[in-house]
Amino acid sequence: MSDVSKNTDPLVVPAASRPIALWLFIVTAFLVAMIVVGGATRLTDSGLSITEWKPVTGAIPPLSEAAWQAEFEKYQQIPEYRLQNRGMSLSEFKSIYRWEWGHRLLGRLIGFVVLIPMLVFAFKGQITRRLGRRLLLLLGFGAFQGALGWWMVSSGLGGLDDRLDVSAYRLATHMGMALLILGFAFWTALDVYQGESPSQPDRRFARMAAGFMALVWVQAILGAFVAGTDAGFINNTWPMMDGGFLPDAYGRLSPFWRNFFENPAAAQFDHRIGAYLVFIGAIVVTLTAWRRATPPLKKAAGLVLVLVCAQVLLGIWTLLAVTPVPLGIAHQALGALVFLSAVRLTHNSR
Repeated sequence: MSDVSKNTDPLVVPAASRPIALWLFIVTAFLVAMIVVGGATRLTDSGLSITEWKPVTGAIPPLSEAAWQAEFEKYQQIPEYRLQNRGMSLSEFKSIYRWEWGHRLLGRLIGFVVLIPMLVFAFKGQITRRLGRRLLLLLGFGAFQGALGWWMVSSGLGGLDDRLDVSAYRLATHMGMALLILGFAFWTALDVYQGESPSQPDRRFARMAAGFMALVWVQAILGAFVAGTDAGFINNTWPMMDGGFLPDAYGRLSPFWRNFFENPAAAQFDHRIGAYLVFIGAIVVTLTAWRRATPPLKKAAGLVLVLVCAQVLLGIWTLLAVTPVPLGIAHQALGALVFLSAVRLTHNSR
């Protein structure tokens, strides 16, 4: 890896900015796909179908009926099968196994999508030390996310209790980290693509955009708790819950703080409130941009508002339809795009 100039310490060699930016945008697209497939894995109850973590040999799926039967027998030992899916056929097991295997395979593939082009660009002397550090950090984040994913899965494989799903806390941690990796990759892609020309940003608006981006991230975490507690399958009415604004079951757990993370009705209520706050925040950010920002920022803020409005409507539709898999997947995919639009707005404002 090389520095073009020790004085300016650029992020990228100018002649390589376009191909490197394109590569990083492709990495971002793969990360969005990873989040979407992860959501599908959760919605189809497929996440516990592979009961072992084999980072290398696990890339090869069962290739014979005997191998499939061996994997099925391992699955039959965990609480999810014994208490929820007893009597499942081998054909049904194959269906959920393929979702989880595909999710893990995509994670491995992303590692190669980052590493191989990185080595090629580095060999050509087109990656500076600054960019190299970021890319190594991205690879490290990816490896950590893989370990975090297994930490999450292991919580649902049986132990001191007969848990039927992974821990909602670990699921939220895994989701939060996924979005941080996504945002980091996209931010770096924007840095490379747009360059680092001097500017005098509106610092107040930049702080507002950053605050909104953080709010979107928190809302996604609240959504992970909805998924982790299966809260999308209850209180399927809008705008009221249990005939009122606050569900009757909100404070049933003790101590009270547990309701925010373990009570399905409370998790859904919190996610609803988060959606309202994101919607209001998008309006405020867009109006502020249209009053005081440059045309590119106005367009970026307008895109944020359009995506947020679409996500709110899709979220209501998903709730009223009792979270069918296609709508649930679409809701998670659009959520990732909302987050990316908030990252872009924040990046451009700086």
